[in-house]
Amino acid sequence: MKKVSFAEFGGPEVLRLIDAEEPHVGPGQIRIAVRAAGVNPVDWRVREGQMLKAHPIELPAGVGLDAAGVVDEVGEGVEDVKAGDHVFGEGFETYAEYAVMSAWARMPEGLTFEEAAGYPSVVETALRIIRESGVLPGQTLLVSGASGGVGSAVLQIARDRGISVIGTAGAANQDYLRSLGARATTYGEGWPEQVRQLGQVDAALDLAGSGVIRELVELTGDPRKVISIADLGAPEFGVRFSGVAGSVPDALAEAVGLISRGRLHIPVERSYPLAEAAKAHIDSQAGHARGRRVLVI
Repeated sequence: MKKVSFAEFGGPEVLRLIDAEEPHVGPGQIRIAVRAAGVNPVDWRVREGQMLKAHPIELPAGVGLDAAGVVDEVGEGVEDVKAGDHVFGEGFETYAEYAVMSAWARMPEGLTFEEAAGYPSVVETALRIIRESGVLPGQTLLVSGASGGVGSAVLQIARDRGISVIGTAGAANQDYLRSLGARATTYGEGWPEQVRQLGQVDAALDLAGSGVIRELVELTGDPRKVISIADLGAPEFGVRFSGVAGSVPDALAEAVGLISRGRLHIPVERSYPLAEAAKAHIDSQAGHARGRRVLVI
């Protein structure tokens, strides 16, 4: 099978499309014929060697966590799906033609493989950081870097829970944030005052790692009300860095419910063939996304 792999840590140029042996399931796992794989920031952070403490790996290694596809192997003890079912979820080295999955759910009606591949890690992250922020219905959540996959999910999930949202993003994405129910403003000089003019902030999320932790603490008045998933220096300000995943099966179940009720939609900004995984990483690291990027197999 074809698989994206890297034999040394480094930039996107270390990624190679290689021929590899097909993986096979163990107990409690399934294998899918991958139709699409989500591109997440954690993928290029692993490639660069940033995540070795949390995710120790042996080289050469594959890439990717999220995928959607067709079940073709079912491990011992798995009873909720069968060969031929369409599923999405989280697995191992999903930038490949076949991948073993550790968590999955049936794809909601009407969702394409490309769309489905963009949800698993994004929704888990969004649910986790909303919970960790402590924001409650009727309060206001500020989301810095709100137009990407996680931000898109946060805005919609928060709104579904009765939480008001303020989102910051580039000028080109202001209308997009408003379409998701956010009060929107741009980055740049004076942005904290622009946020204050939009309303009181009860909690804040840093999704972009753009050096705004100090301002987020000032806007909330309490570092315990700020969560970052992108700035490793956040703890220096008393802010929690959230990098440990919660329950992916629970997140997938909630995602299915939200999607089925029409309360969650994350657009696919761009799809890439498997051979262009390096280009997908370059674009992901550049930021400024509107929704998700995925690889199509």
